[in-house]
Amino acid sequence: MSAIEASGRPAGGAEWLSARAAQKLLTTVSVVVPVAGLVLFFGYPLLMIAWQSLLAKDGTVGLANYAAIATTPGLITATVNSLVVSAATMLVSVVLGFVIAYALERSALRTKNLMRAALVLPLLAPSLVQALGLLFILGRNGLVHKWTGWDIDIYGFWGLLIANVFYALPQAVMILQAALRNADSRYYDAAEVMGASGWRQFVDITLPNTKFGLLSAAFVVFVITITDFGNAIVIGGNYRVLATEIYSQVSGQMDFGMGSVVGMLLLLPSLVSIYIERVASQRQFGGSSENLIPVSPKRAPLRDALVGGVCLLVAAAIVAIVAVVVFASFVKLWPYNLSFTLKNYNVDTSDGYASLWTTLKISLIAAAFGVVSLFMLTFGVRRLGGGMAKAVYLVAVLPVGVPGLVLGLSYIFAFNMPNSPLYILYGSAILIAICNFYHYHTQGFLTMMTGMRAVPTALEEAVSCFGGNLRCVLRDAVLPFMAPTVLSVFFFLFMRSMVTLSAVIFLVTPKVNVASVAVMRLDQAGFVSQAAAFSTWIMLIVGGALLAMRLILGRVSRRLGYLGQS
Repeated sequence: MSAIEASGRPAGGAEWLSARAAQKLLTTVSVVVPVAGLVLFFGYPLLMIAWQSLLAKDGTVGLANYAAIATTPGLITATVNSLVVSAATMLVSVVLGFVIAYALERSALRTKNLMRAALVLPLLAPSLVQALGLLFILGRNGLVHKWTGWDIDIYGFWGLLIANVFYALPQAVMILQAALRNADSRYYDAAEVMGASGWRQFVDITLPNTKFGLLSAAFVVFVITITDFGNAIVIGGNYRVLATEIYSQVSGQMDFGMGSVVGMLLLLPSLVSIYIERVASQRQFGGSSENLIPVSPKRAPLRDALVGGVCLLVAAAIVAIVAVVVFASFVKLWPYNLSFTLKNYNVDTSDGYASLWTTLKISLIAAAFGVVSLFMLTFGVRRLGGGMAKAVYLVAVLPVGVPGLVLGLSYIFAFNMPNSPLYILYGSAILIAICNFYHYHTQGFLTMMTGMRAVPTALEEAVSCFGGNLRCVLRDAVLPFMAPTVLSVFFFLFMRSMVTLSAVIFLVTPKVNVASVAVMRLDQAGFVSQAAAFSTWIMLIVGGALLAMRLILGRVSRRLGYLGQS
């Protein structure tokens, strides 16, 4: 049914005023409701953790907890260790990521799809799977020790560094690929005419053009590794970092005051890093030309052989780490009896597979609730305009600077108060779903905002001019263009909720557990093969979701292309 048929006749007079009022009301509701959610489930918990950090054990308010940092050597050591290992991870990941991104964007390699497939694997599982795979290969009971007798101590700094690199590398590569695409081939053509060698072009054009992309990738890697909990708890050993220190203070010593202080310490470098990353990202992509001519890959045998060799080594390492986890899930007794069995998939400890089904439910709730909230917010911001839209935009991107551990801990203080009406949410799957959504709120918002900006304003105006009401504008103009973005955000929130660990570690209860925490506890209890089996199930589910997303997006894109041609 067309817009004219839906309305019967063009709007005019009182009807026009009524339609205008309805649009204004919808815009207000679309902004106020999601912003209220941000205030309640993001701003309020952060205020509570900040307040908790000021409460001493005797109930007095002050800076006693912060003053105690100077007399707590373990906390100082954890801070230094976190900065050192995150800086080292940042350096290695950016260098490797640049080589891989350069190979994917500028070389003539025939194995690009293999590298892309390998980079997807770390995104399919909780971060601790990288550490688990390294232990299966290089640990005291690993394959290398079994086959060679070499005693490799992989626990501590080096193991954590390697695990963090493989965890952060895919995100570094994606940022650097985008930076390399933001180049104009005319600069390179001019350089060739002037006789510049390939090396001079790389030094004088490629590196300067990607400097902000390099900076952006560096700080993204720094943030996600300094706040990561999974790898540190599995392979960190005695190498204490801030993420495990928070867990120790809260879960081990029940010292919520010091746990809050550690959370605030973890928040500071994250906020600074995110600010620098945002500035770098805006400068990198804000100055790009809309009519640039993309650089076409050219064959250079020596260069392609070098970057191709690095790519193959990295891809082989990633595949080996994930493959050995899957392999370990099918052996009788790791590493002493490697014969085939399916008994590890009969998880009979704790709550069995209940946590996996709970995680599925939580992920679906987070994705559905998140898509509706983000669609409303971006729809309202698009129509709001002016300084108010910029203020809402700023509020919407703030969650990216808060580590998952800090957000999860803040939920304890905000919702675990029996005299509060919000207490009804504590210990529920719904609260964990809400935490997961706001943990990844910024990424979903920016993606949804990009899709909303792509909706042609002229099409909306045309539907309105032909008498279409607000429902017709949404149905005929907005939703058809937004469908791929909405699907992408839905699957993104679902997949991240399936694998997140740091944001939910403090929110699980004996009755409500999640799959990533179940993997951690199975590993800590010594059931490594069952932990591998649980991890394999998670990877299969997330991999299936990724495949479903691509198939559905393909069909939707073809459908939209058909409608555009008709």
